[in-house]
Amino acid sequence: MPPGVYGMQDVWEREGRQQVNMEFLLPTGIYLNFPVACSETISTIKKMVWMNARNEPLFSALSDPDAYVFTCINMTAEREELEDEQRRMSDVRLFLPILRLVAREGDRVEKLITTQISLLIGKGHHEFESQKNHEVNEFRTKMRTFCEERAQVRQMLPWDKWMEYNFPCDLEPCSVVAQSRKLCSGKKIFVNVKFEGSEETFVLQQDPHDLPMVLKQNALRKKSTVFRSAKQEKPEDYSLQINGRWEFIYGKYPLCQFKYIFTCLHGGITPHLTMVHHSVIIKYQEEQGGLSNQVSRSRAQSKPPPLPLKRQNTSSLWSIHEPFYIYLLQGSRVNADEGMKLVVQAGLFHGSELLCKVVISNEVSVCSEPVWDQKLVFDISVSDLPRMSRLCFALYGVIEKTKKRPTKKKNKRADCPLAWVNTMVFDYKDQLKTGEFSMSTWPSVPDDKGDLLNPMGTVEKNPNIDSTAGLLIRFPNIRPHPLYYPPIEKLWLAEHMKLREIVDNKNYTEFFEDEKELLWKLREEVRQRYPESLPKLLLITKWNKHEDVAQMVSLLRKWPELPAIHALELLDYSFPDPHARSFTIRCLRKLSDDELFQYLLQLVQVLKYESYLDCDLTCFLLERALANKKIGHFLFWHLRSEMHVPSVSLRFGLILEAYCRGSIFHIKSLIKQNEALNKMKALNDFVKSGSQKATRIQTTEDMKVCIKQDTYMEALSDVVSPLNPSIVLCELCADKCKFMDSKMKPLWLMYKNKYDNVGIIFKNGDDLRQDMLTLQMIQLMDVLWKTEGLDLRDKLDQAIEEFTLSCAGYCVATYVLGIGDRHSDNIMISETGQLFHIDFGHFLGNFKSKFGINRERVPFILTYDFVHVIQEGRTNNSEKFERFRECCEQAYKILCRNGTLFVNLFALMKAAGLPELSSSKDIQYLKDSLALGKSEEEALKNFKVKFNEALRESWKTKVNWMMHTFAKDNR
Repeated sequence: MPPGVYGMQDVWEREGRQQVNMEFLLPTGIYLNFPVACSETISTIKKMVWMNARNEPLFSALSDPDAYVFTCINMTAEREELEDEQRRMSDVRLFLPILRLVAREGDRVEKLITTQISLLIGKGHHEFESQKNHEVNEFRTKMRTFCEERAQVRQMLPWDKWMEYNFPCDLEPCSVVAQSRKLCSGKKIFVNVKFEGSEETFVLQQDPHDLPMVLKQNALRKKSTVFRSAKQEKPEDYSLQINGRWEFIYGKYPLCQFKYIFTCLHGGITPHLTMVHHSVIIKYQEEQGGLSNQVSRSRAQSKPPPLPLKRQNTSSLWSIHEPFYIYLLQGSRVNADEGMKLVVQAGLFHGSELLCKVVISNEVSVCSEPVWDQKLVFDISVSDLPRMSRLCFALYGVIEKTKKRPTKKKNKRADCPLAWVNTMVFDYKDQLKTGEFSMSTWPSVPDDKGDLLNPMGTVEKNPNIDSTAGLLIRFPNIRPHPLYYPPIEKLWLAEHMKLREIVDNKNYTEFFEDEKELLWKLREEVRQRYPESLPKLLLITKWNKHEDVAQMVSLLRKWPELPAIHALELLDYSFPDPHARSFTIRCLRKLSDDELFQYLLQLVQVLKYESYLDCDLTCFLLERALANKKIGHFLFWHLRSEMHVPSVSLRFGLILEAYCRGSIFHIKSLIKQNEALNKMKALNDFVKSGSQKATRIQTTEDMKVCIKQDTYMEALSDVVSPLNPSIVLCELCADKCKFMDSKMKPLWLMYKNKYDNVGIIFKNGDDLRQDMLTLQMIQLMDVLWKTEGLDLRDKLDQAIEEFTLSCAGYCVATYVLGIGDRHSDNIMISETGQLFHIDFGHFLGNFKSKFGINRERVPFILTYDFVHVIQEGRTNNSEKFERFRECCEQAYKILCRNGTLFVNLFALMKAAGLPELSSSKDIQYLKDSLALGKSEEEALKNFKVKFNEALRESWKTKVNWMMHTFAKDNR
């Protein structure tokens, strides 16, 4: 079959009203053929089939249309049942224009939900089932039950408690409110209020520190006066909705603590609110619960009884003192140069710690299926294997390097890394593995000069089996019956000065042997007096000695809970022990929803370090996502955005499936968002292609014509913003849409909402995760500054003051994070005078250079133009500049006090695989800029030197900017 002839990829990409000649096979054996528009829904097409079938034989043998469902072969060559009949043909993307009508089987509601989940997460449920993996199956069953039970509990909540899940309050830190009280003492705010279903509005005068209840009482009093209503209504029966948003104002917080009111108050804008009766909210709650209840009922009826557990004879692992070994049998699909010899390296790891000497196989000649058939013995007893032992393999070629002139010296040898793969020594049920395991490997980086083994990598097999090398190994049957890791229930002043010195060192990387011995000897002292040094104690624990492991785990049970900012560190891959990770989650449960949201990006990334599907971190994230819709929304998109990554697609897909099972009502909104993003991508591809062939004006006009198609307008209108679930993007204004000039041709889409206009920029083709991380850190800095009463943004109305404060914030932030590539195109200023930065493609001191010369030679951007504005245009206004300097210093000290938090958050992002954040060495810049391990006085002294350097050398910044402008103009 010639490639590309029979596929229909081009047809679905053109979409619009184009017609496709479709073939239909009916259950009666009748064949139909007629044209169908790409934009038609499955439901409409089914009606067309029924109309055409009326004139055919055996029509009377057909049942009601709802008794049948279309099946097809989709673009990934899989059979698919089209349960969701609201989908358009262009979205189904058939491989061939053939639909077969078959009788429905099974529960329709269940099948519809399963289909929608598969489409939403980008992975079909059959892909999970085809794994034939007991761990996958048990995880799916357990997580589905877990999520559905929490969904049922959520639906039983009173309406006001349910609001906390569906519409969590968006608040400013308390200290900002206290500061605002001083600044706005005696100042009133005008609030525009209307009632649901009425266009009549009232303007009420409120104290910014009134509770929402006071505003509701005043609104009801005003309504009663205007309409002369005798009916007494209770303020408790109402909630205040922000006009044009799915966001509410409620609870025992002052009005000015709500971000919307706070922004209006400081921007001189009148807030617009709607009084919504609780009956409307209850109706919405019931709508959400209706579909979930249908699924629960149908599942309860079909749920089989649990299988009885079989009792087996077992031995204690700790009674076996033989060395651990495995058999390396053979390879498959190996592709290497014929002049090489193939070697396999194997190592046992606990986190980042190598448990014993690496074992190296014999050398064999290169071929597609090399055979070793060799026993690999490790220098560690079976009894000393830690529970989270990870067996890491590296396949590499050895090249003989000979010199042209013969010498007496031995020929040099060079290693050529080919592939790596990891697997756990124990399975997810604590049993020591036995039998043969076929492992499809991951390709090694060709120029990797580091270690061949990759203990930080995934324990999942590469799903692209046909295109990657394989290794076949066998775990021996050490005993005739299964061996399990023992349950924990069967376990059991000069030095103090040195201990204090060790635990106070925040910049530790390695320990001397005497320090390790002292920490272990005084571990009880560490628990009682220095509990935040738990990571140090875990790092020096001898995980290859089961007696020490037993004592450490026993100690963990008594360990006091740590503050979340310290506990986060324990989710790094260096701490794989399940008891340590369970302890960490116990500490994180104290996080408020706002705090958890702040760290959600990192918590999703460290899921990659988990060795098994069912773990405490997964359950914790699902539990919180099902208790707060905002967290659920962002958890979904953090996971969904990496479903294309083979190493995590199984784990992330299973978690997404579980979340959807616990949030059935959320699926519709998420599908709509997903469809909108797909249309934006298609539109962006259209623009990129068009801009290469036509002028900008012509491409812009073609883009607007494309947007005005029904399929685009429908998909891109009335969609919840993926960036902020409280904002609905209502009416797309095609004539106001455009695209930017940069390489990726980002789309600039404009929406008209009822109360305001909203613009979004869609960029496709660049990895924006580094930008996300940088913006997250800047937002965290803003929260920390506000918490300590230092508001460096939106503080006062005056533009110069706004510029001064925001400039101070960005000077400190860009220095601490080592943000590079700062030039006049990515430093912006708003109409209110607020300075802000964009485009964070370089950080942690990775500054740009040209011809080997560093172009950026200052710690942060502080030009004399900035100083001119700060000093209000007067050269002798030193008072203003000194105040600016003090703001910078105060902001820097606050960040230094929270230095551990920033280091931990960056360390957890190593799992993301960002080019400039892939190892512990990359984080050293952050440790240095935050002066970790130094006193506050030393840190401040160093910052003052950097501040003066930035000011003194600012002429170099101007030269760099001039070079950038010249280069841009001559592209």
